[in-house]
Amino acid sequence: MEKSVRSEMKIVEEPKKPIAMHPKKFAMWLFMASVMMLFASLTSAYIVRQAEGNWLYFELPLLFYYTTAIIAISSVTMQWAYFAAKKDNAGVVKIMVLITSVLGVLFLIGQVMGWGEMAQQGVHFVGNPSGSFVIALSFVHGLHIISAVAFLLIVLNSAIRLRIHSKNMAQMEMCTTYWHFLGALWIYLFIFFLINR
Repeated sequence: MEKSVRSEMKIVEEPKKPIAMHPKKFAMWLFMASVMMLFASLTSAYIVRQAEGNWLYFELPLLFYYTTAIIAISSVTMQWAYFAAKKDNAGVVKIMVLITSVLGVLFLIGQVMGWGEMAQQGVHFVGNPSGSFVIALSFVHGLHIISAVAFLLIVLNSAIRLRIHSKNMAQMEMCTTYWHFLGALWIYLFIFFLINR
């Protein structure tokens, strides 16, 4: 009798709460998925066009190597800021977000100067499609970096106003995720260019 009562009690359980995600985080993940599809289609087009012939092979600008190192370092500073926010260390959050923003701007400057290096090799946006693809892909990525730097400045403003702390991490989490995503995306593109030039 007791066993049957216990088994009936097990059947009647509270319904599990559905997994919920912050709506802005969900929108950001959808946006990042669309960015991934965009770059997947562009790199696929690169491979298809390269296979057709009339492809100019050239050395990647030395500055692209430096910008890759810069974006990798900026991921470290961004993660440092995130950990500091979780520990309610507002001073470190401000410094690390500011450093990440500066590194983001340096990355953009390095990319533009890299296009100048390509021009010195005779590789331009208009001309052979190999140069067009490299410039177009790095340009589109750069536009996303500009949006991420703007996001960093919004986070910096929130950090200055002490709105980012261990109990209010949504904005910080979103910015950190987006920054890491763009860093990983550039590393993917850089390796892709090295393999398929």
